[in-house]
Amino acid sequence: MKKVSVMHWMIFSALLVIGFFLPKLVFAHCDGLDGPVVKAAQMALDSGNLNLVLVWVQKDDEAEIKKVFQKTLSVRKLNAQVKELADTYFFETLVRIHRAGEGASYTGLKPAGRDLGPAIPAADKAIESGSAKALTKILTEAVQEGVADRFKELIAKKKLRSDDVETRRQYIKAYVEFVHYIEKIHEAAENPSEGHYPEAKETPGEKIRTATKKTIQ
Repeated sequence: MKKVSVMHWMIFSALLVIGFFLPKLVFAHCDGLDGPVVKAAQMALDSGNLNLVLVWVQKDDEAEIKKVFQKTLSVRKLNAQVKELADTYFFETLVRIHRAGEGASYTGLKPAGRDLGPAIPAADKAIESGSAKALTKILTEAVQEGVADRFKELIAKKKLRSDDVETRRQYIKAYVEFVHYIEKIHEAAENPSEGHYPEAKETPGEKIRTATKKTIQ
């Protein structure tokens, strides 16, 4: 039981680290032509099964998706050129609405084959294979390396023990960054994972900062 808990802690921690420090890579996963949203859209158009894409949007956005879906189906049979244009329009609409539901901006469809780093492809492969062994290895190594690198930098600056203000200021900067890094890892382990469309919530650290700000105003 203890071994499982440690594994879950490491997975949650690494996911948070990757998500916090590499937001562009994480957010980009769903706006690629080879991403899961577009793949679902392709399957929906080919099969006529709208439910395959409705799961990617919030309930309030279903009407717009249904409307665009029906329009796309009605014209894509005309010829190959129209089909390509109609499908692309549907992909763009679906991805845009999906990202809006996540609170992310839409900057257009991204080409297939982009470098998304090791974590996202490993996560997809784990789901496909039913085994998280390789994924867990990548994530635990990311956490271990992240903590070790920041800790080494912090201790090196601490050992300088200089009375120079600028030197000590660099140590304080490293200290604050290290503590915030550890805080986020701990919060990921303590708090339950959010749903697909998480509501904005203050972390314990943010609550303290908000309260402090209100006190001094």
